[in-house]
Order: sequence, then C-alpha cells, then structure tokens
Amino acid sequence: MSYTYPVKHPTGALTTEQLHLLLSNPRLIARRVADITKMKFIADYLLPARFDATGGGIFYETGEPVFANGEPEAIEPLGEYPLVVLEDGTVASAKTDKWGLDTIVADEKIARQGRVPVDRGIQRVSNTIVRFVDSVTMAVIASRVSSTFASEAAWTTAGSAVEAILTIQAERAELGLGFELDTVVLRPAQYAKVIAMLIDDKALPRESGATAIQGSLPVDALGLTWATTPHFQGANPLLVDRDNLGGMADEKLGGPGYASAGDFGVEVKTIRDDDAEGYKLRGRRVTVPVVTEPLAGVQLTDTGL
Repeated sequence: MSYTYPVKHPTGALTTEQLHLLLSNPRLIARRVADITKMKFIADYLLPARFDATGGGIFYETGEPVFANGEPEAIEPLGEYPLVVLEDGTVASAKTDKWGLDTIVADEKIARQGRVPVDRGIQRVSNTIVRFVDSVTMAVIASRVSSTFASEAAWTTAGSAVEAILTIQAERAELGLGFELDTVVLRPAQYAKVIAMLIDDKALPRESGATAIQGSLPVDALGLTWATTPHFQGANPLLVDRDNLGGMADEKLGGPGYASAGDFGVEVKTIRDDDAEGYKLRGRRVTVPVVTEPLAGVQLTDTGL
C-alpha cells in the first residue's frame, strides 16, 4: 500500500510550537500514522477485494459460479454466438461496525518530552485497532471456511507438506470451481516450524531464504505464499485463494478533521481539549470483513504443527 499526501511532514526535532501545529493538521497526523505504524492489516491482505459499504451495510453474492452454464460452440462466418444466462449466487448481507479508540496527550508531556508521547499515542491507538480488526477478520474467515482436509502424514519435511497441499489443490480443481489455493496462513509458532523445515530441507530459494532469516513477511516457497499473524488463533493452518476469498467493506463516514493513513486503514483525528489542556488522539476504522467464497479456502488438519 502506498501513501500520497500533498503536505510534507516535519522531520527532525520539533519545537513545542511546531508540535502544536502538527497536532492541528489532520494530513500531517495521517502521515505520522503512515510513517510510524509498523503493523499492517492482514485483513486487507487475505481479503483484498474492496466493497463500498455506504449506508452502513452491503449486500453481496456468495457461492456464485465461476463458469457459465453452457459450452462454447463453433461459429460459422456471420453466424450467431450462443447466449447463456449467468447464474447468480446466494444473496447475503453484512453490517459495518465502527471500531475506535481514544487516548489523550497533555500539554505538559509535549513540552517536556517533545514528539515522543505524540508518536507513542498514535502508534498504540493505531496498532490496537489493527490488532482488533485483524482478530475479528481472522475469526470470520475461520468460521466461514469450514471445509477441512486431513494430511496423511505430519508436516515433518517439505515433501510431506507439498504432498498434502497438492492433494487438496487437485481435489478442489476437480470440482471445477476455478479457485487457485496458493496462500497458507499459520499461527506464528506454526510458521516458525514451517520456515525452519523449509530451510533445513533447502526448499527455500536464495532470495526467499534471506527474506525468512531477516524476518520479512510473507515468504514465497514451493509455489505457495506462507503468511502469519499473531491475530490468527485457529488450531489448523488455512490454505486460501486470496483473489477469490472475499474483501473488506469499508464505510467512509467523513466528518471534519479526519484523515486516513492510506486508502484503507486507520482514520485519525486530533481533538483539542482546552479544559484539560491536551489533545485527544482518536483512531477508527468502519468496516466489515466479507467472505464471498467459502470454498476458496480450506482448513488443513493433522499437520502436526
């Protein structure tokens, strides 16, 4: 995700007066969120489709066929093409929730500690919202992706992992749904075991191996993308097709003073409280995770991870 803002943000040490100016400028605050927030939404990574939830909710179709209910025909010159009527999926609905959090920074802290309490407040509010929205999203994905596949053998080698994944990929391909299950989502402890196994078996390409050692996520190996998040608490790894699994439905409420750190991210606002003599730092995201294709994912059981 890239960030573009028309206002340059201050760099280096700021005076108390400059900090008060920064706190009164929504776009500068949004840029600070983009600069210092290290945690990113895995919700947007696993559910990359974007839905407009204007009005507080969304209607969507689930289980929509990916193939037409007819076959192509040989067309003679100037001949007519056959017409097929596309089948619809099952209509479902989802309602957005406004997840938000406030903290307050006193003028005394700004005068005595400079930008540190401001950055700390922004970071903690933003990261907490990321954690919560990701936890909700992972719970929704785990509940909607209810189909399972049992591995014949525990994942003790790269070969056993590949065998299990290729088997379920072949089974889903036989259903003719058009899904490509290519992303594995694991808890951090499971992810650590898998990466260690891939390194021991020399199954990581040189560039991916370096990436894994440096701790950058996700990692591509064996034709799959391996991702992890501390916000996923399911016992079983998930194998999903990110392109078809679903998306996030965000509602843009607007309102004076709000600025967003990216197209889809935490919206931030600073509110001056003259009575308390400080600034309230507010973050929010108005969204709902939507899984449109439950069969675009499967839970992997009996992996031994």
